[in-house]
Amino acid sequence: MKTLVLGGARSGKSLVAERLASRGSAPVTYLATVRVGDDVDLAARVDEHQRRRPSDWATVECGDDLAALLRSTSGTALVDSLGPWLADLTEWREHAGALCDAIVARHGDTIIVSDEVGLSVHPETRVGREFRDALGTLNQRIATVCNDVLFVVAGRVISLAKDRDE
Repeated sequence: MKTLVLGGARSGKSLVAERLASRGSAPVTYLATVRVGDDVDLAARVDEHQRRRPSDWATVECGDDLAALLRSTSGTALVDSLGPWLADLTEWREHAGALCDAIVARHGDTIIVSDEVGLSVHPETRVGREFRDALGTLNQRIATVCNDVLFVVAGRVISLAKDRDE
């Protein structure tokens, strides 16, 4: 099963994805895309995520090699999340195609978490608008290769239907 879990900041999307990953009996590999650096608040959020995950989950920090890492993992893979991964890329379009191919090729369950930034405040800067547009386009591409797309709002889950013309 390939599942995309979308939601805004602090919507509960990561927790929903973790619950999905916990349902099966296969080993889980958590592919972390965020780089904390000197951000104390972000470090605290990452620590919170790490504490609530089962201790037998493997955690792999990844960069632009996300597609290759997905191809090399067995069992269930949980990618959290596409926003930080995209923000670190210089040429995202080539990586997006490789990521979609890797999702399709995987035999185990694949759960992808991503921010839905199109419902937020309009970015004031050109780079902010470019990021919003790029992530929105990437989310659409990932959704086309997933069996299910879930939208999380205030911890509540809405399953999004495919377009009837697909």
